[in-house]
Amino acid sequence: MVSNTSVDYPGAHDRDTAISETESGETGQTPSKALAAMDGLVICAITGRLVFAEVDVSPSDHEIAQVSTYQPHFPSSHRLGEAAAAYDPLPPWDGHEGPRARVTIAPGAVGVQRRDLARRERTAERELRRRDARVDELAAELDRTGEFTDRPPTRAEITGWSRKSRANMVRAFCEIDYRPMLSGVRNPAMVTLTYPGDWQTVAPNGAAVKAQLQELRHRYRRAWGTDLVAIWKMEFQRRGAPHFHLLMSPPHGTAHTRAAAAGAGLPFREWLSVVWADIVDHPDPQEYLKHLAAGTGIDFAEGAKAVDPRRVSIYFCKHGSYSAKEYQHIVPMQWREPGEGPGRFWGYWVLQRLVHAVEVPAEDAVQVARTLRRWAHAQGTMREARAPRMRGGRVIPTIWEVAGLSGAQLIASRGRLRHRKVRRRVRRLSRGAGWVSVNDGPAFAIAIARYIARLKDGRVPDA
Repeated sequence: MVSNTSVDYPGAHDRDTAISETESGETGQTPSKALAAMDGLVICAITGRLVFAEVDVSPSDHEIAQVSTYQPHFPSSHRLGEAAAAYDPLPPWDGHEGPRARVTIAPGAVGVQRRDLARRERTAERELRRRDARVDELAAELDRTGEFTDRPPTRAEITGWSRKSRANMVRAFCEIDYRPMLSGVRNPAMVTLTYPGDWQTVAPNGAAVKAQLQELRHRYRRAWGTDLVAIWKMEFQRRGAPHFHLLMSPPHGTAHTRAAAAGAGLPFREWLSVVWADIVDHPDPQEYLKHLAAGTGIDFAEGAKAVDPRRVSIYFCKHGSYSAKEYQHIVPMQWREPGEGPGRFWGYWVLQRLVHAVEVPAEDAVQVARTLRRWAHAQGTMREARAPRMRGGRVIPTIWEVAGLSGAQLIASRGRLRHRKVRRRVRRLSRGAGWVSVNDGPAFAIAIARYIARLKDGRVPDA
């Protein structure tokens, strides 16, 4: 039976800090902001941590303390190949019709897919013929008029974090190979980048904010001599200001940029504060100083929780699982005009996705899907939703196909429509295809392959 255990991290919740309920970037005076910035102020959407001067939490001491507790476990490509080899593969496709099932194995995910290769081949041929015909039409138009009147379609404006984008983010973060970032001698940390109280001046739209994030990448490369390897996610505070969360491994030593550059010769914590404030560059001197003192945060305790792909994806998705945190994905009104949208809400730099797939017989795919579905059901994963209710507990129908006196009364009661929060179980692989996130994808897939082998030998009764 496949099991999935959780790990408690020693010292992950031990804090020698005092918590002050304040929001980053607000106008007005907040005590010890400068000291907090030097000792690691971590800004989130609601609260900020202020560190008193007598508490010694220097980066070097904190990192030394984390060395003994941080034990990452990220599967390699070799282990994924071993897991895929544990299944009985199908012979190569010979062009016949019908779907072919395959098992996909990633560092933090296992899934089942069904693909009709013949249909995909026909679709690709139709698309190729359509493109060739369109090219001929444009060539004839260019020869006749000397210019193109047709313009390529543009992408739709992104105005919110959709459910599909959330699922894509979780799957991508479960499939990423984190070993280049989290398997070295440096400890990971959760880095937070925020904006001043008057954020509209320096962040007028999503394109400006993404340009500032890219500028940070360029300056990091020049200062530390290597690319910035990280995964990131954008959120919004209640006041509408954007902020970024980055999971990365902060470098050791000091920045070796030219003397005139911002942050030259500083350790990473101070370098990040100076460079981020210089990139945002608020024109008001007071706002600039406040942003310099409290615009960044580095949390090694949160980074120490990133011990496997599943826990990484859970951290970045936890704010989207409950409606209490949904405000962090509401795009501010200033960014809802055409061309002003936020763009992508998440992404990753330098890292690559690592997935192995093996085509298996249909009966094996059924057993894999059943096992994944039962395991997912046993986890008891819940989601929060809003259900429409009426007085007396009656459910409001979605389609108003009613007649007679009861129908008139029902329609008249629409003004008293109420919603309540409910928690419902998440359904996985309801149609025999899908995927689940796990802590160790290869080990999970090998356990299922052994179960199928024992089932074929008759040593395990089919449930």
